[in-house]
Amino acid sequence: MNVVLEINADRLLEDLKRLRTFGAAGPGVVRLALSSIDIESRNWLAGRMTEAGLDAMVDGVGTVFGRSRKSGPVLLIGSHTDTQPTGGWLDGAMGVIYGLEIARALSESDDLSHLAVDVASWIDEEGTFSAFLGSRSFVGQRVEESIRSAQNREGLRLQDALERAGLSGRPRVRLEAARHRAYLEPHIEQGGRLENAGKSIGVVATIVGIHEVRLRFTGQRNHAGTTPLSIRRDAGAALVCFIQRMNEAFRQLADADTVWTVGRIELDPGSLSVVPGQADMHLQFRDANTTRLHAMEVKLTELVRDFNAEGGVSVQLARLSEPEEPVTMNAELRAHVARAADAVAPGQWMQMPSGASHDAQVIAPHLPSCMVFVPSIGGISHDFIEDTNEEDIVRGCRVAGLAAVSILKELWGTPS
Repeated sequence: MNVVLEINADRLLEDLKRLRTFGAAGPGVVRLALSSIDIESRNWLAGRMTEAGLDAMVDGVGTVFGRSRKSGPVLLIGSHTDTQPTGGWLDGAMGVIYGLEIARALSESDDLSHLAVDVASWIDEEGTFSAFLGSRSFVGQRVEESIRSAQNREGLRLQDALERAGLSGRPRVRLEAARHRAYLEPHIEQGGRLENAGKSIGVVATIVGIHEVRLRFTGQRNHAGTTPLSIRRDAGAALVCFIQRMNEAFRQLADADTVWTVGRIELDPGSLSVVPGQADMHLQFRDANTTRLHAMEVKLTELVRDFNAEGGVSVQLARLSEPEEPVTMNAELRAHVARAADAVAPGQWMQMPSGASHDAQVIAPHLPSCMVFVPSIGGISHDFIEDTNEEDIVRGCRVAGLAAVSILKELWGTPS
């Protein structure tokens, strides 16, 4: 690649650190979607987009959208700026500020100023009210029912939160097929693969699928002191036994990228002096391979069937949500990102799956999409101590910027 896009590292980091102050909590950030501090940050971000020469707005669901005034095919760059309840300062936010900096850098270039980038901060990627609300609205999914019925943990309705923020009734940004030709989402990795491999850039091939289920074990409550083990119908003990069998079975199906997590266990009544009569476990498993995910579903069903055949404690399997199937990033766009990575960080990049969900998985079925990762220190994210070295942040923006130029020049018919 012989194109050079001059990224202003100081400006990039300054904006990231300024955004960090909205909801700062020690080294981390608490900026839940549509909270007062989130709305304040969105108005600030819209102002920065306007200063960068974009026509910026906060739309009717809370997405901040900066629209280029340039003609021609447009590359959309975005991510999210809302956080988890104990959030890090870079999760999502970095990708949005990358988009802002790339839009500015293009405008400042004599040779590249005609190239158009729109920038988005999608609302509620983290699911405070309704996960991926902004990107789902953008691609035309029906979000009206979510707006009417979704609530946060405190019971505040999404509809009321939008009204309180003064957003209800505003127009919503929508994908324009003739205008928007590709989507790029830069992000921190949120895991430890890059760091462990000694690499500084990840080119995302696939966003993993996610299946979530609940298993309910039903036995019989009884006195913990007077009921011999031989006649107990202990739902808690049955749950533990089942997990061991499940782990052994899943290991036979898994590869190095397969993960599963028992994220919640609830015992009823939860007393030291009562044999549990009911035990629930919430299970999530993720993989980039659709066939393997379905094989895990089948194996889980078989394990439940065999467990029930033994008698004593029964188990029922139920879905917690509709499965999310793996989403493959566009091969041509990935090639642009890979070439940019090789130009900026030769030998220091790798192809990899994303083990986390992203707005790109919502947008990809409607618009060719790609992602680029930078390392997370210690592989930690969704925590206040989430961090990335500044040199990796700047390097990632240079890769994303070079990829953006390459993608746009090809859309213009003048590839690098």
